[in-house]
Parts: sequence; C-alpha cells; structure tokens
Amino acid sequence: MHSWTFDDMPDLSGTTAVVTGANSGIGAVTALVLARSGARTILACRDPERGARALQAVRRAAPGSDTRLVGLDLADLSSVAEAAGHIAKETDGSLDLLVNNAGVMALPLLRTADGFEMQFGTNHLGHFALTHHLLPLLGTGGMSRVVTVSSLAHRIGRIDFGNLDAARGYDKWRAYAQSKLANLLFTAELQRRADEAGRPVLALAAHPGLSATELGQAGPRLAGRTWAAKLERATRVYTQPASAGALPTLYAATLPTALGGSYYGPRLLGGTRGGPGPARMSARAQDMDTARRLWDESARLTGTPADAI
Repeated sequence: MHSWTFDDMPDLSGTTAVVTGANSGIGAVTALVLARSGARTILACRDPERGARALQAVRRAAPGSDTRLVGLDLADLSSVAEAAGHIAKETDGSLDLLVNNAGVMALPLLRTADGFEMQFGTNHLGHFALTHHLLPLLGTGGMSRVVTVSSLAHRIGRIDFGNLDAARGYDKWRAYAQSKLANLLFTAELQRRADEAGRPVLALAAHPGLSATELGQAGPRLAGRTWAAKLERATRVYTQPASAGALPTLYAATLPTALGGSYYGPRLLGGTRGGPGPARMSARAQDMDTARRLWDESARLTGTPADAI
C-alpha cells in the first residue's frame, strides 16, 4: 500500500491557510509544507520572537512563498479576537484552511487570562473562539477546511461538565485528555452545524501519534522539575520526528476524498507512527449529545454566539 508523503501534496496556489502554533514542532512543519505547496500561509504564534524566527525559516526554505506572521495567544480571548481581525486583513476576506494545531500538555494547574484551566482553555476554548471569529471567512471562495489536532490521549478523556474549571480537583493528564476529546467533539459538532446550514466547510481532525516535539517540555519546566524534562527528551528515541507527525494534519488538509468529521493519524503500531490514514475515535468522541452540550457551554464561556453557524 502506498504511504502518503509530502510528495503527494497538491498544488495549493491561490489558497490561504492559517496554522496556529506554527513556530515549532508539527506546526512549523505544517506551515513550511503548505508554503512550499503554494499556499499563502499565515503563522499564528504566541511568542513574537519565536514566531519571527519561524517566519524567516519558512521564507528561507520556501523562497518566493507568501508567508505572514500574526500574534496569537490562545490563552487570552482578547488576543484571539485581535488575531482574528488581523487574519481577516491578511486573507482578503477568504480563508481556505484553518489548522488548529497549537496546544499545551500536562501542565501544573494554571489559569488563562480569562480564568479557565489552562489546558482546556488553550487547547479547546481558544481554538473554539478563533474558529468562530473566522467563520465569516470560511467557505466564501469554495470549500474550506478546519483541521483540529487532537491526540491518542483523547481515548482516556471524559468531559466533566461539573469541573471544567478544575475547581473541584485537578489532574494534569485527565485535563489534557479532556481537552483533546473536546477537540474531536468540536470537530463533529462543527461539521453537523455546517451541514445543517449548507455551509461549504469540512471539519476534520488529526493526531500525530507519538512524535518528538517540544510539547512535553513545558509541563516539567513550569513545575520546576528539570529532571522530568530531561527524561522526556530521552524518551524521544522511541518517537517519530515532527515531520512524520505533521503528515496526518496535511493529509486531512488536502485529501480530495476526505469526508467531514473524519479523523486521521499514523496507521502503524496502534496509531503511534507510520504513514497517515483513518484513525480510531473513542465512543465518547462520537457522542453527539455531549458534542452539542460542549458547543453550547463553550459558546457561553467564550462569549461567542452558539448559533454562529
């Protein structure tokens, strides 16, 4: 069976893409490949200096590409709204691809600028709000795609509506798994609403398997455990590179036969590595009652209209 690679990327000339968390890891690879394929690519990054370095790296590797940088802090809803405004100006009113890639993992209990638990607030609510702000740009020039990056960890996730803010206890891995399950429920409900409204939008999800990125470094550093960060780096010998981890995202972003609501990831060793293909979702990720309830609650928390699509 042919394994899909970067060589299978189509020509994306004339399209516009936004990638969150594009300054490192999977996001950086995703942005570079999109730019090389001809897409006008907007790197949405939290850290201005790292974002600027990433932008220059893409421009060096993809000379002649149309690449832009927009500041985006998903842990601050005012920054999300401001970033969406800048993106609207950079896209000429039409957006073909939004890659909700940025994320945090296994952090000690922290709060976003708006008081949300950091992992749920960043991984889910920040992207939920960003997508809502960008809805007017999606589907205006034909079929658009929203690809949201989830994780194998979603399989152990549960949405605890009574403790989304971690006021009744906190476990960093449960919180991470909950946020990644929320990514899949968001994808399912976005697609259901787009279909119902007749909007030309495909909502898809992907996961990178076990990939060597900086994602696992932040938690130990913030908790002051340098030994844990060193241990995490040592385990990278068992993971695939970020370039391989980006393949499922790009596959979801460009596969001509992709159906709305689809989920993609590595095909080998239980979804941990290998070329991209359909991935297994947990039963909880396919619970549409929970998806609808999470959508309504997310809209309430972020102050976005629940019926925006």
